Parts: sequence; C-alpha cells; structure tokens
Amino acid sequence: MTARRRKAARILLLDGQDRILLFLGTDPAEPDETWWFTPGGGLEPGEGLREAAERELAEETGLRGVALGPLVAYGTVSFSYRGRRYEQEQWFHLARTERTELDHSGMGEDEHADLLEARWWTVEELGATAETVYPAGLADFLARLLAEGPPVDPVRL
Repeated sequence: MTARRRKAARILLLDGQDRILLFLGTDPAEPDETWWFTPGGGLEPGEGLREAAERELAEETGLRGVALGPLVAYGTVSFSYRGRRYEQEQWFHLARTERTELDHSGMGEDEHADLLEARWWTVEELGATAETVYPAGLADFLARLLAEGPPVDPVRL
C-alpha cells in the first residue's frame, strides 16, 4: 500500500504552569489502541505552517489569538489511520496560553469522534507514564525546552 504524503503543523501548547496539552485519540480501524498526541493537523492547499497551526489550534481547542512562538522541532512519522497509510512531515510550534478551558465544537465530526480526552500534562507525568505518547521522546524534549528555552534551530524528533 502506497503511503499518502502530507505536511502537518503541530503545537506544543503550554499553560501558565508549564503543562502541555495532549489529546487522547484512537483509530476506528484499531479501536483498542490509544495514544496521546499534540494539537495540530495537516496543511490545507496553499496554507503555511503558521496559518495551519493557528487554524488547527482554534478548531481543536477553541483557543483563538494564541501567540505562536518559534518552530522548535520537526520530524517525519509513518502511521496508519482508517486503513490508510500516511507519511507525515511535521513541524512543531511552541505556544503559551493562560486559558485552559477547551471547546472542541470546531472539530470535524470524524475528528471529534476519535478524540477521547484532553489533558494538561506536567513533564514529570509525561516522563512517568506507560501510555503511548507522540512524538516519541516528548517528555525529554519538553524538559530540555523548559530548562534551556527554544533552540536556535528546530530539533529533529
């Protein structure tokens, strides 16, 4: 099966307590598997990374006007969703918010059905969990980001 290629903008959204927002999701084709992941999604035609990140954040969280910080990481991931293979080039923006109340009403019906939970995680909780978290190594990267600040150039995850 040939993988569909796509680009995605993702957001490492931190609140005032340095907790990161993650969503718990599932794939209807594999309903027993779940994983935690960052807000964000695929770029629409003609859309840039920053525009996509702002749009996705508003759709998935209801948070508008969040000041996106720099691109801090990037990577490529291969995955299957709804029986289709994807090869995704993804870029991660750092962002901060004081607002933690979320509104998922802007999500598409399919997206909303596959979102099981939203949670703000501390670095310690991320490092201690046995649950699957994407991107891999997020706890270590986040700890480094909080201690040292954003890297000069985005880091490969």
